[in-house]
Amino acid sequence: MNADLHCHSTVSDGHFAPADVARRAHACGVTLWALTDHDEVGGQPEARATAEALGMRYLGGVEISVTWASRTVHIVGLHVDSACSALVDGLARTRNGRAARGEAIGEQLATLGVPGAYEGALKYVSNPDMMSRTHFARFMVDAGYAQSTQDAFTRYLGDGKPGYVAHRWAKLADAVKWIHAAGGEAVIAHPGRYEYTPLEFDALFGEFIDLGGKAIEVVTGSHTPDQYREYADVARRFGFEASRGSDFHAPGEGRVELGSLPPLPSDLKPVWERWL
Repeated sequence: MNADLHCHSTVSDGHFAPADVARRAHACGVTLWALTDHDEVGGQPEARATAEALGMRYLGGVEISVTWASRTVHIVGLHVDSACSALVDGLARTRNGRAARGEAIGEQLATLGVPGAYEGALKYVSNPDMMSRTHFARFMVDAGYAQSTQDAFTRYLGDGKPGYVAHRWAKLADAVKWIHAAGGEAVIAHPGRYEYTPLEFDALFGEFIDLGGKAIEVVTGSHTPDQYREYADVARRFGFEASRGSDFHAPGEGRVELGSLPPLPSDLKPVWERWL
């Protein structure tokens, strides 16, 4: 099973429309797929219809932005019903404020010698309410202020960096509740990206379990090979099921192509087993 359960389309901050991401995933050998746009499920009908027409198994998906211990954590929801009102309404509340935050990021970058960033980022956004740091990173690459989107995050846009503007996202409890209401399973996305202490990680994982969370991403395009092993050990220690996904946004922007990750360690239980 070549499962890729984390990627993005133009509905959030990806480069391709949902149908085109589906076709690319299929061409790359993906057999079980989920589109997981940030805080938005508007691309789900198109993604599902195209995937199923191509013969891929499909899981409804979303990636919810959460504020936990003053930092941003992402929770992926898999096998969700994208028409569930609790999920749809919760995501709408979470998205509120993205446009204002984008303007604030533009103002902050201007003070750092990057003028016109807000207007420049808008050129990459299909919906201003879905503006994200990735859109600013793309502008900065094309305008010559950064060598890559990762470089833009490392020097300007990452949490705590000079161009970062904090935003209060959903609560962890709310994100898990919305996913469960929609019939899905909650997954902590790319835990290796979060700069928490070991004690904070233990608290995050403990709270997630108490809320009914059962899985983490282990093999993901946002992890290094060393982190595959590290978070496989975390999954064993906490009894988590494991997920796998490229976190694909656009060609050349991440570490890996759709469907190209190594398999999960054989002793871990894949989160998708229950649905097959």
